[in-house]
Amino acid sequence: MLSTDFQISASSFPFKANLSLKPIITYWQQFQDDCKSSFMLCSQEIDRQLQNLPELLGPITDLNKLGPDHHCLIDLLMTAIFPPATQESEASGAVGPLYDASFYYTQPFKQIILTDHKTLKRPLNIDEHRMLFNRVRMVYLMILEKFYQVQVPHEEFLIYTVPDYQLGLYRHYNVVLNTQFLDITPTKALPELSEDDIQTMLDNIRDMDIWMELLPPENFEISGFYIMNLVDVTDQEVLSSLKNDLLERDVMLAPDRFEQLQEKIRILFKRPHLQLGVAAFHKNKSAFVNFGNKINHSFLLQSEITSTSYAGFKAIYDELVGVGVPLVVKNVESTDELPEGVREEMLSMGIKNIVLALLRYGDDPIGILELGSPNPGDLDNFSIAKVEQFLPLFSVAVNRNSEEIEARVQSVIREKFTAIHPILEWRFREAALNLLDKMNASPTGPTPEMEPIVFSDVYPLYAVADVRGSSTERNTAILGDLMEHLQLAEGVLRRAVEVHSLPILDELRFSVSKHLRQLKKGVLVQDGILIFETLRTQVEPMFHFLEATHPELSEHIQEYREAMDPSLGILYKRRKAFEESLTLINETIAEYVEQEELNAQQMYPHYFERFVTDGVEFNIYVGQSLVENQPFDLMFLRNLRLWQLMVVCEMARRTHALKPKLKVPLETTQLILIHSQPLAIKFRQDERKFDVDGAYNIRYEIVKKRIDKALIRGTEERLTQPGKIAIVYSQAREANEYLEYIEYLQNKDVLTDEIEQLEVEDLQGVSGLKALRVQIKS
Repeated sequence: MLSTDFQISASSFPFKANLSLKPIITYWQQFQDDCKSSFMLCSQEIDRQLQNLPELLGPITDLNKLGPDHHCLIDLLMTAIFPPATQESEASGAVGPLYDASFYYTQPFKQIILTDHKTLKRPLNIDEHRMLFNRVRMVYLMILEKFYQVQVPHEEFLIYTVPDYQLGLYRHYNVVLNTQFLDITPTKALPELSEDDIQTMLDNIRDMDIWMELLPPENFEISGFYIMNLVDVTDQEVLSSLKNDLLERDVMLAPDRFEQLQEKIRILFKRPHLQLGVAAFHKNKSAFVNFGNKINHSFLLQSEITSTSYAGFKAIYDELVGVGVPLVVKNVESTDELPEGVREEMLSMGIKNIVLALLRYGDDPIGILELGSPNPGDLDNFSIAKVEQFLPLFSVAVNRNSEEIEARVQSVIREKFTAIHPILEWRFREAALNLLDKMNASPTGPTPEMEPIVFSDVYPLYAVADVRGSSTERNTAILGDLMEHLQLAEGVLRRAVEVHSLPILDELRFSVSKHLRQLKKGVLVQDGILIFETLRTQVEPMFHFLEATHPELSEHIQEYREAMDPSLGILYKRRKAFEESLTLINETIAEYVEQEELNAQQMYPHYFERFVTDGVEFNIYVGQSLVENQPFDLMFLRNLRLWQLMVVCEMARRTHALKPKLKVPLETTQLILIHSQPLAIKFRQDERKFDVDGAYNIRYEIVKKRIDKALIRGTEERLTQPGKIAIVYSQAREANEYLEYIEYLQNKDVLTDEIEQLEVEDLQGVSGLKALRVQIKS
């Protein structure tokens, strides 16, 4: 890749250069001069052959002119650099300074880096400009060291990435250059360089234009060659690259990024057909989280959760958690180590060799890393050592991406929904993930809509404990407080008129008296608001005036103020007693129901909601569609119905036991509505709550809203009565089921023996309802 940091204006190698064997010949001659007997014979042979091939002493401008006659001598010369024992094991080559062509090389060097024309292949990761820059800088550093005695550490960790056509993969090599056989000579007087000039050059090591200005390249000539050694560092490079990739956000989420990870694993194992898979495991759900392209890229976990292969894969996971060491299957076709269904699943995907390793984050298992190959024996127990080098990296990435997904999902849930019942959270998470997928697929398009969240074939259970006559008791309390408030105000004003004959005082007294007369005929909400507004804006400001001008009225005014609630500024005696009594009933019922609900969730998970107004009502929806990966049976419905009846009985008993503590003697009535036909519920995003879905199911909601005020057919008696439970139904089989429950609770001494079978007066839009009514033993 071209880096903008590298600056060089020359379009080609700027130095005058030629290939020469003179440096290696000189190298051999020095042994002869030193009389080293071990090299004497070789040196003499070299001298003898050079007499017949004097052209090798001068510049070599065309490699093609090096014919068979020269090969023997060149081979002999090069044994000083390329020992015969390394010809098949090391990747080394001699390269001329002017052009990137190798005139002598080992077989590995040829396979890795040379073209058919013996020129160097351009690495995939370095462009031509960078290649030229590296060569020019190498020469200049040699010039500084040789002629200006400036020691510069010019060994650079240079990596070449080249294709391996035999494997069909990439390999990475560290390039080590040996410049021992390069000779540089000045063609003109050496330019003088000051310390500042040298420092400027060193400070601008990436700008060769500055170097060429201070040391013109035409002043130097290069001859000889340099040695290029290639050291395979593929494993180190791949592991380093994997580390960098897996530390990035979303690397496990995007399919293209995951394919890049797979490609690097293939390079590491030198297996072009290797498949990489990651199966994330959700501890709380005790199941693999199949997020599609969101985090799960498992090539094994493609089957349905209820399938035999999924159960087998889960069994492998459990074994890995227990054993703690990877599972290696060298030949899937002939093994008996795999559970039922898994072996067939692998073979159907063309996988005949596999390694499965547990992913852990801290002490917690979080998934499985999968490596599969179509070739038996590609991966074996020796492969585990490599797997263990990158296994922690995948663990960190899976955990971090899981946390990031969770944060994004929770952000969508907070934006689109209200607080979600834990049982249904999986479906909202699924919808949030699908929305994020759509947004990622079209980041510049219109914002996609959230998919509908509908749960079909669920059974509803409804019960309510209503405070009988709560509206009447509340109005009575408000009326009593308001009348006493007006009487206190009237008393102060009557005394004020006696001591001060202002017409406005008499008019205010008349107004207050008129309100009192009206209240004795009954009060409406708007009347109460008007009266309070009159007292606050007209009467009480007048009291401040009277208190300042007529101190003898202060005692009466103070009595008025002491009767008021300090925080509300109104008389709040009877209403406070009513609301405290109502609150005590509601809190007692709600606390009990919440506690029992925790136990009911253990029977079978279900959706539960309660509402507290003048009493407590609670809805339950139960069915297969509400729960992820847990089978449903009608036995669970019967169990919850009996539980609901028992809870309602206890609610009535507890509220009855509260009567001595109540300042206002309130009573509760209890009702259960049976609806045997399954229905669908849909989350209404505009209202942020669940509601029944479909025209037929609306009838159920209508009955819920109207049944508590229903009358017994042909009478004026309310169906719901204190101390009794009314069970409303529409089909005989529903009554028969609940008669069994009632008989059971009668035997438990919870209900009395008498059972009333009643018909319910037609409601608006609803007819044909019947009811069972039974007394609760207190």
